[in-house]
Amino acid sequence: MARKKTDKIVFENVEVLDAGAKGVSVAKAPDGKIIFIPNVVPGDVVDVQTFKKRKAYFEGKAVAFHKLSAQRVEPVCEHFGSCGGCKWQNMGYEFQLGYKHQEVENNLKRIGKIDLPEFEPILGSKEQFFYRNKMEFSFSNARWLTDDEIKSGEELGKENALGFHIPKMWDKILDIKKCYLQQDPSNAIRNEIRDFANANGLEFFNPRETTGFLRTLMIRTASTGEIMVLIQFFKEDKQKRELLLEFLKNRFPEITSLQYVINSKLNDTIYDQNVICYHGRDYILEEMEGLKFSINAKSFYQTNSDQAYELYSITRDFAGLTGNELVYDLYTGTGTIAQFVSKNAKKVIGVEAVPEAIADAKVNAERNNITNCEFFVGDMKNVFNDAFIEEHGQPDVIITDPPRDGMHKDVVAQILKIAPERVVYVSCNSATQARDLALMDEMYKVVRVRPVDMFPQTHHVENVVLLEKK
Repeated sequence: MARKKTDKIVFENVEVLDAGAKGVSVAKAPDGKIIFIPNVVPGDVVDVQTFKKRKAYFEGKAVAFHKLSAQRVEPVCEHFGSCGGCKWQNMGYEFQLGYKHQEVENNLKRIGKIDLPEFEPILGSKEQFFYRNKMEFSFSNARWLTDDEIKSGEELGKENALGFHIPKMWDKILDIKKCYLQQDPSNAIRNEIRDFANANGLEFFNPRETTGFLRTLMIRTASTGEIMVLIQFFKEDKQKRELLLEFLKNRFPEITSLQYVINSKLNDTIYDQNVICYHGRDYILEEMEGLKFSINAKSFYQTNSDQAYELYSITRDFAGLTGNELVYDLYTGTGTIAQFVSKNAKKVIGVEAVPEAIADAKVNAERNNITNCEFFVGDMKNVFNDAFIEEHGQPDVIITDPPRDGMHKDVVAQILKIAPERVVYVSCNSATQARDLALMDEMYKVVRVRPVDMFPQTHHVENVVLLEKK
């Protein structure tokens, strides 16, 4: 049954049917249209007020609950429902894993339309909270007020905030008291920075007017115990900058890398900016199976260190190396997978488009006394060509771990042309992975599939596929 409320529609007693894309759940309206609803769990029965209508679907929010799902758990975080970071925190972890496994299987079957083996069980994360090694927060001079705060009737005013962007609102920041994603002292560092800035009159950024002083905060931690803190300032003010950085250096002596950026651009990305080390080293060290990797402010490294080890172990297992193989590691990043599998291979060739990442890969290989890895920089579709193969040899195994967009069609074509015996495809987006597998189906069969949960409390999932030549 549906009733109108002003220009919006309220659907009553709607059963939530499934977990959908991007962490929202799915129900059906009486006319059969899909309704996307955040902060509900499959099995809930709710009244839904729509706020967006499209030709094929509605978007809405639950305004009343008639029945609570057996899959529900109580969220641990006080910010759940306002913060968009952990959209599945109200769902039991075993059910999260089931929906992630289902998403991978659906994508590979419906998009790939290829023959598939029985999937190996999804590998869950031992830690469901405090698992991230990198967090990024934003400053704002006007914090987001939650519905509960507004309804309270109290005089709230506008206050400075240090936290996360409200979903789909680029200029709205939710002030975060405690985040359950990164281990201590992450929360203490963030909260004391905010308190110190307020006490000393340091201006928080105004994203609409592009004014202010404090812009972003990045905290990186490592399994070795090392900590990196990077403050991004919108403008230079030496006195105020050093006031804050000196406070951090003295208050948190466990920080091994204290850095900053002066960035007056419209966007706050640091990859084209000069990162300045104020105290300690300009990197932290991560360790995995005896290998050490330096992580700088711009480095890509899997944000769940423990699960990264599991992911790489599965990748190495799928590769089936005997010590005699020439391995190509495409989209190698800082060379972590390449070095992780190197002791089981004759030689590994890593290719990556980001020059800084390749520089890191070479430094890490030297640090780890690895002599059978070589790294090359360049756009994959241009570098990975016939001349490259002729110079470096015909690979026996290819490991590929592309970004979310998947592999360029020219890269897929080149893999088919050189036809290695095995391809191990690691993906953070099983939809684009399925598309690429379909392109390779004429020559390769999928013989093993295993999803890996790197991000508990979210909808994100990695997937590892082994292809062998038919």
